[in-house]
Amino acid sequence: MVPVIQFLKKPVALRQPGTTPFSFQVYTEHHLDKIDALKQLSAHQRFEMKVVANVLPFRVNQYVIDELIDWCSIPDDPIFQLVFPQKGMLSSADFEQMAEVLRGNADRGLIQQTANDIRKRLNPHPAGQQLLNVPLIENEPLEGIQHKYRETVLFFPKHGQVCHSYCTFCFRWAQFIGDKELRFSAKEAGYLYNYLRNHRNISDLLITGGDPMVMKTDHLAAYLDPLLAPELEHVQTIRIGTKSLTFWPQRFVNDADADELLRLLERTVRAGKHVAIMAHYGHWREMMTPIARQAIRRLRDTGVVIRTQAPLLNHINNDADTWARMWREQVQLGMTPYYMFVERDTGARRYFEVPLARAWEVYREAIQKVSGLGRTARGPSMSAGPGKVEIQGVTEINAEKVFVLRFIQGRNPDWVQRPFFAKYDPDATWLDQLKPAFGEDKFFFQDEYDAMCKKEINPRVY
Repeated sequence: MVPVIQFLKKPVALRQPGTTPFSFQVYTEHHLDKIDALKQLSAHQRFEMKVVANVLPFRVNQYVIDELIDWCSIPDDPIFQLVFPQKGMLSSADFEQMAEVLRGNADRGLIQQTANDIRKRLNPHPAGQQLLNVPLIENEPLEGIQHKYRETVLFFPKHGQVCHSYCTFCFRWAQFIGDKELRFSAKEAGYLYNYLRNHRNISDLLITGGDPMVMKTDHLAAYLDPLLAPELEHVQTIRIGTKSLTFWPQRFVNDADADELLRLLERTVRAGKHVAIMAHYGHWREMMTPIARQAIRRLRDTGVVIRTQAPLLNHINNDADTWARMWREQVQLGMTPYYMFVERDTGARRYFEVPLARAWEVYREAIQKVSGLGRTARGPSMSAGPGKVEIQGVTEINAEKVFVLRFIQGRNPDWVQRPFFAKYDPDATWLDQLKPAFGEDKFFFQDEYDAMCKKEINPRVY
């Protein structure tokens, strides 16, 4: 008989005694030549991968290679595009600059310097992450903490600053390139708890990275358990952002401390916290393996809520059928579709970005194909400097074709849910490319946001 833990509603089968956890094997840019599956590519194609991988972070594990990629369909396979570097992720000029250095067998110092020069041109910290989001105490920044919206604080634990594999589109790519000046990471959590105690307007804590689920359970517990103290009762929701359900579902099934992880999450829920797993899914294929589904079941049985989100990406999910099927699968598995994002203006955006007009068409067509339970997904949403801006539609008003927009979240909470209008632009891919409609010279929030950027207004005073 398989032993069980008694969770909130249903028993969860434990790993069989004596079984060996799956072996986790990872490859980085230094190991491209050791990935057997890539040997079907030409030497030229592998060199192109090497060029890009020396600029943008690359990391993949054996589970993704063996279980998620259809190697008969590369390079078009969506999961292959999700994890393996492609030439188009860099501009032609940047690609050739790095390629020339590599062809010349340059030393590591020159390769690193060339990579850093290119990275500076890729907007490593979009939307004011370093300038506007980091709280100050006595004019000193709190390392590893961001506070952009009144109710929600982001925390970057030092033990979670890596992922089981890296997404090629990731807007946090700068966390993974070894530059300490670009990395958000908390050396210790004491500052976080003090900040939370002193800001009782904060109801939500988002633990992010990297991926917090790369941490051993005892490390994660060291961050979660203090949040159960009475003086932090106002922190009602603990969110954990993770891609582990795709890249390493074994974390919740048969890793050595998988059962302890489930007990930790259950204990946190029983203590009265709403624990939300913010799961990153960009394609329905990511949740189709048996172990991925088992991981979802085991997580849900602890009482956590799994909410799903992803950006709309060219080469991966730029069609309504993919999104509709993904949302239907998620609802069937007991997860809640949460966000469709617009690819951020950073890193490999040139390869993945989709015009806003196209993004709205995909979202609208996909939503039409799912039931009300799948229509919890909001979007397309731009996580821009002023806030999360949703494209609500395209229409004509007084013979002018316009985008209808609204803030889902804003640096100033008074901006939230206020509709505003931009001139229709079929090529625009981000908020800063849009112009106000109806002859207005600026959007309603622009003056206040500009003052925040100039530090004339503290963007974190609510």
